[in-house]
Amino acid sequence: MFWWLVFFVTTAITVFMLIYVDEWFWVALPFSLTSLAKAFDVI
Repeated sequence: MFWWLVFFVTTAITVFMLIYVDEWFWVALPFSLTSLAKAFDVI
């Protein structure tokens, strides 16, 4: 459950950055994708 929460928070931050500072959204992207992999127990 923790990793799903981290995924949703980091995805919200990524979307926020994509809207307002679109040239820097890639900074938050690895955290979102890594937490998604951890939530699916791939890693």
